[in-house]
Amino acid sequence: MDAEILARVQFAFTVMFHYIYPPLSIGLGIALVLMEGIWLKTGNILFHNMARFWTRIFALTFAIGVATGIVMEFEFGTNWATYSRFVGDIFGSALAAEGIFAFFLESGFLAVLLFGWNKVGPRVHFFSTCMVALGAHFSAVWIVVANSWMQTPAGYHLERMVDGKPVRLPLDHAVTPADLGSVRAVVDDFWAMVLNPSTIDRLTHVVLGAWLAGAFLVVSISAFYLLRRRHEEFARASLKVGLGFAIVATLLQMVSGDLTAVGVSRNQPVKLAAMEGLWDTQPYAPLTLAGWVDAKAEQTHGPAIPGLLSFLTWHDAAKPVAGLRQLPPDDFLRRFHPEATTPEQLATVRRNYWPNVPAVFQFYHLMITVGVLLLGLVLVSAFFWWRGWLWRTDWRPTRLLLGALVLSVLGPQIANQAGWFAAEMGRQPWIVWELLKTSQALSKVVTAHQILASMLMFTAVYALLFVMFIFLLTRKIQHGPDTEEESEELPDSWKAILRLDDQSSRA
Repeated sequence: MDAEILARVQFAFTVMFHYIYPPLSIGLGIALVLMEGIWLKTGNILFHNMARFWTRIFALTFAIGVATGIVMEFEFGTNWATYSRFVGDIFGSALAAEGIFAFFLESGFLAVLLFGWNKVGPRVHFFSTCMVALGAHFSAVWIVVANSWMQTPAGYHLERMVDGKPVRLPLDHAVTPADLGSVRAVVDDFWAMVLNPSTIDRLTHVVLGAWLAGAFLVVSISAFYLLRRRHEEFARASLKVGLGFAIVATLLQMVSGDLTAVGVSRNQPVKLAAMEGLWDTQPYAPLTLAGWVDAKAEQTHGPAIPGLLSFLTWHDAAKPVAGLRQLPPDDFLRRFHPEATTPEQLATVRRNYWPNVPAVFQFYHLMITVGVLLLGLVLVSAFFWWRGWLWRTDWRPTRLLLGALVLSVLGPQIANQAGWFAAEMGRQPWIVWELLKTSQALSKVVTAHQILASMLMFTAVYALLFVMFIFLLTRKIQHGPDTEEESEELPDSWKAILRLDDQSSRA
């Protein structure tokens, strides 16, 4: 493999591994706020134990997430130096904002969250929990802003250095390999860059996916305790919190998914056509439910609902949706290929601007399939909860459902990874949409052997980290939550505020 392929594989691997942990931290942050808030409201020590237990799980995911995230920033300088130079003014500002607004906020209150249980008052501790959760979300905001700008760039201009002075280039300037040493993107409007056309949709979708990851982790471990008949009172209460959180997040994600797909249809029609395996522009465009793509024959096989894609995209089944054979448009292709003058030449060139359609199609449909399965699972669980069957652990249907809930922790992880693959592979061949190609962004001096050696090293380190994560997580699950007696020794100030003293107990 050449250096470009290896660099892409390495970055994909490091992002995939890192992306296991931040969604868990973000989702668990909200769960901690809910649990500690219920504890403050009710004074029930059970929720105090619950908050402390899940704080330990949160700390583990946060630590691994920080350790694995640092590597990617170095890769921008080692493997993707040309890209870093070209968009450094924009990408660097978003990463700097993450450090200022997210990392310092999150890390500043993290020590209070982890070690301040008996050292600060309950309201101060709850405030610290809220700030850590908010910091985790801020971190997601700025990372998604940077990535969304790569998908739908806005608020910038291109400039070329001529005799040491910047010269502004026209908006329709087609970047060529000869430009890479002298042309770069510069921020015009910071907030236009931040609020680029895809930021809100993508941020909502990512955050809700993170909520699902945290919610289903709580659901999974709680269901495991119920199946094993361990810590049953804790497990029932924890499952109620996690399942309620999961129901809300899953329903919101269905809405967010639709809005995100509509945004893709407006801003990145090539990506939408690849996701749906749509080859020709047509009214009453069908929505393919499942199947496979024959890229050589340019055909998509599988059951489809006629007109549904047009309706979901335009709210009008008769309105046409653009297909791959007409995308990108001829005018766009002529900007980069003035030598292509005939329809046949344009059709040949056009294929170079398609992503890997079979892969994008499958990852996109995998994400949707898992999302629908999770929705069905939480609705069935909500029905069992409503009927009072969810706690009948000696009843076979309940045990089967609890077994499915134990495995459900994998669902958001699979959906998040598949969605990321669909979004990033669907952007190809662009690293910055219709501005800079991935093949142009690679460092000029890095070699394939160097990338391969570092990738093997990272693989070994990440394997050790993953084994350590599973080992420590298993130990924490086996230990379980603190018992009421273990958490009884609260400071007098906490007892007074929470009304847990003997006098209020007798009342």
